[in-house]
Amino acid sequence: MQKQLIAALSLPALALSVQSTPSHGHTTSCSKTCVVDSSAHDTSYAIERAFRDCGHETGEKRGKIVFKKNEIYNVRRVMNTTGLTNVDVEIHGTLLWDTNIHYWLNNSLPVGYQNQSTAWVFGGENVHWTGFGYGTLDGNGQVWYDFINGTNNYPGRPHQISYAGMKNSVIEKMRFVQSQMWTMTVIHSENVLLEDIYVNSTDANREVGFDFSSLNTDGADVIYSNNITFRNWTVDCGDDNISTKANSTNILIENQDWYTGLGFAMGSIGQYDGKYETVENVTVRNVTVHDRMRYAAYFKTWTGVSRGYPPNGGGGGLGYAANITLSDFKLHNTSGIFAITQCTSYNGARGECDTSKFNIRDVTLENWSGTSTSAVLAELQCSGASPCTGIKYTNVSAYIPSNNTMANHYLCGNVSETIGFECTDGLWEENNR
Repeated sequence: MQKQLIAALSLPALALSVQSTPSHGHTTSCSKTCVVDSSAHDTSYAIERAFRDCGHETGEKRGKIVFKKNEIYNVRRVMNTTGLTNVDVEIHGTLLWDTNIHYWLNNSLPVGYQNQSTAWVFGGENVHWTGFGYGTLDGNGQVWYDFINGTNNYPGRPHQISYAGMKNSVIEKMRFVQSQMWTMTVIHSENVLLEDIYVNSTDANREVGFDFSSLNTDGADVIYSNNITFRNWTVDCGDDNISTKANSTNILIENQDWYTGLGFAMGSIGQYDGKYETVENVTVRNVTVHDRMRYAAYFKTWTGVSRGYPPNGGGGGLGYAANITLSDFKLHNTSGIFAITQCTSYNGARGECDTSKFNIRDVTLENWSGTSTSAVLAELQCSGASPCTGIKYTNVSAYIPSNNTMANHYLCGNVSETIGFECTDGLWEENNR
C-alpha cells in the first residue's frame, strides 16, 4: 500500500481544484492482527493495547486491528493512539462513549486550537481505516445536548475524535453518530481521504432551530492541514457541516448531502490577536442542501478587536482566505444562501464589524440553483479595514415558492470588487454568527 500511496501522490494534478488522494489498494501482507475484545466494562484499555501491539509496522509489513461485528465497545476514558504506521483498522462494531459528564469535562485531551478538547486523539501514517458502511462511533450525545442546553463551546466538552498528525491515509465507510461536540477534527495532517462518511448528531428532544440545542456538533473541522479530501458525505448536525479553519490549504469537499446545519463554513478564523492564518485553494462542489439548513455556505472571521480568550473570545487575527470555489449547489428550500460576516466577537457581542484585517478575496460561486425562503442571494458583511475583493457569481439563482419570485437581493458592505452581479442594497442587519 505504501508504494501505491507514494505513486498516487506524485502524479501531477489535472487542475488546482482536484487534489491527489491516497489509494485504497493493498499490495502488502498483514504481519500482525489484533482482535479487540469487547467484554470489559471499559474497553479503552484493550483498544489502546491493540494499537500499541499491532499499529507500528515498517517497510512492506502492515498490522491489522479488528473490532468485531455486532459488538459494543464501551469507552469510559480518554484514548491516545498516535504515532501509528502501516496499519489497517476494521470497525465492524460500535464504539460507544460513556455518559459520565463529570469525567469527560475534567479529563478530555487538548486539541491544540481554540482551547478545544477531545475524547480520542488518533494519528499515524499509511493508515487505512474502514467501517464497511456500518462500523460506528457513537458519542452518546443526547446527554450532552440536554446538559449543555444551547451553551456555546462549553469548557471541556470533548470532540468525538481528533485525527491528529495523519499522513497518506484513508478513512472510509464510517458512521459517526450523536457526537459529544464536534464530530471530528483533522489537524496537523496531510494527504488524507475521508470518503463515504455518515454523520448524524441531532437532538431527539427538541425541534430543529437555528439556536440549535445540539450547538457545536460540527460534522468536521480542518485545522493546520494540507491536501484533505471529503468525498461522499451525508451530514445531519447542529452546526457547521464541514469547516475549514486556520491554515487549511488544498481542501476538496465534494459529493455532499447536508440535511441540518449551518452549511460549509470558512472559519471562524482571526481569533488569535496578531497571528497570521490562511485558508487557501478550497473547492466545494456537488452539494445538496436541504430545508433545515441555515446557509449553503458562509464565511466568518473575528473582528479586529481582541476581547476575551478562545473559544468564546478573541479577535485581532491577521491573514487571508483566497481562491475558494463553491460550485454545483442544489438548494431545497434553504433559509439562507451565502453570507460573509466579519463581526464575530466575544460571547456574541455586537459592533466593530469594520475592524478585522483578515482579508477575504477571490471567491467564486457557480452553478447554484433550487429553492429558498430567502430573497437574498448574497449577504456580504466585509470589513472596512480590509474589504473583500473578487467575489464572483456565475449562474447563481434561487426560486422562492411562497411568493413565486426569484431571489434578487445582493446585500453588500465593504465589497470593493464584484464580478457577475451588482450590489442592490446595504446590509439589513448585523450578522455576528
